Amino acid sequence: MKDHLQPDHSCDVCRPLRPANSGLFGGPVLGRRQFFQIAGAGVAGSFVVPMFAKNVEAQTTAQIYGRARNLIYIHMQGAPSHVDTFDLKVGSWTPADFTPETINGVLFPRGLMPTIASQLQHVAIIRSVRAPALVHGLQQTWTQIARNPTSLMGKIAPNLCAVVAREFEPQRTSAHKLPGFVSLNGGSVTANGYFNARYSPFAANGSTNGLGDLTNVSGQTIFDRRYQMLQELDAENRGNSPLGDSVTDMDSFYQQSRAMMYNPEVDAVFRLAAAETQRYGVNNAQTGFGNACLTARNLLKSNLGTRAIHISIGGWDNHTNIYAANGIYNPARQFDKGVGELLKDLAATPGINGGTLLDETLVVWMGEFGRTVRTANNSSTPGLNSGAGRDHYFQQFVCFAGGGISGGRAIGETTGDGFSTVNPGWSEGRPVVNEDIAATIYSGLGIDYTKTLHDDPYQRGFEYVPFAAQGAWKPVKEVFQRILSPERPRLNPRSR
Repeated sequence: MKDHLQPDHSCDVCRPLRPANSGLFGGPVLGRRQFFQIAGAGVAGSFVVPMFAKNVEAQTTAQIYGRARNLIYIHMQGAPSHVDTFDLKVGSWTPADFTPETINGVLFPRGLMPTIASQLQHVAIIRSVRAPALVHGLQQTWTQIARNPTSLMGKIAPNLCAVVAREFEPQRTSAHKLPGFVSLNGGSVTANGYFNARYSPFAANGSTNGLGDLTNVSGQTIFDRRYQMLQELDAENRGNSPLGDSVTDMDSFYQQSRAMMYNPEVDAVFRLAAAETQRYGVNNAQTGFGNACLTARNLLKSNLGTRAIHISIGGWDNHTNIYAANGIYNPARQFDKGVGELLKDLAATPGINGGTLLDETLVVWMGEFGRTVRTANNSSTPGLNSGAGRDHYFQQFVCFAGGGISGGRAIGETTGDGFSTVNPGWSEGRPVVNEDIAATIYSGLGIDYTKTLHDDPYQRGFEYVPFAAQGAWKPVKEVFQRILSPERPRLNPRSR
């Protein structure tokens, strides 16, 4: 089968991959300090942005397979080597402590990631994924917004998590104190694009000390008095303002930040027990990834309104010395403990609709592209480059776990060197691309991925997944356990 992603390839399906004109719009990532300062900033602050969609064009071609109500999207920043992790290729280069083992028919490096190895029954690995580019920044954004970021709409497109937060917005109640979209452990996180600021990622991390910005240096009494004064000063503008709906939007944003402050439920989410942080892999040699995974569990367990969580983990750009202690071992072992314990805990936690919290949560992890296997002996270790590392390559993996996923298997097959797809493993009979992954995520959450909004600044119509309504991109339905099973009807974000 001809590779649809070769540079010289051109067909009607693949033309949407080509860059269009650039634009000028973007959106903020809100640090926790910035978030809580907004409550005292006044209506005419810097977050007066367009209202979220009032005009929606709903298509009828979407294939909805999922039943999840939460999303955890984990970005493996730096591009992990697929041939050393979730598309393992064993060769003379493979370290002995990887201890490759076939688990449920899937060859996996148990020695490198033993905790995840014990949870593979929950995981579906798509191995036939092809990246359209090999530039870190470009691809890191492309995977998060489901389109070429250099295109016109790519400059204003929101993060997938912002779209999820918007879709679940109608279900928010006064009990939902936390933002719909939360970003953990930093990283290159795209934001809300042209969407309203309420769909910006709330950037935070949990610790044994919780979030310090939940209180005010002047004390709660004085803070409440100032907040009441702000409400009175802005009262007239809410109903009669030349700024229109933006004033009302900002008022709701103030209220959300105020609801989080001096709230013991919110504090409990971000205040982590030392014993649990150790279990998630946080010790004196580790970073915040374990804390981020533990905080993600707390966010969903609390049911305080967060529906989409973005977690970043770097350290995967192993051009040199990939098998050194500070090479792939460092991020892989952090990732293993964090994700492995997260899956364990979600599977052991009751959900709100019956079943477990893992049943209700779609967990997705991926990098921006994969890594090479060298067949020539161009280094001291055959299979590696001259720096004993691996270089950028198009082939990659994407993993799904949780809500509605049929785990314990791999979809698609690559050649023995990991360079190309042998069998796509799904009904479309071609490699999977970023847009297909986005459609799969939306479908797994009961969201119409063919939807178009007509409120964007360019007035061109914002498509959740470009060209999906025309059938160019589709969800990988093979990852789902049930396809519209009559005994367990799918959930819809707008009716749940």
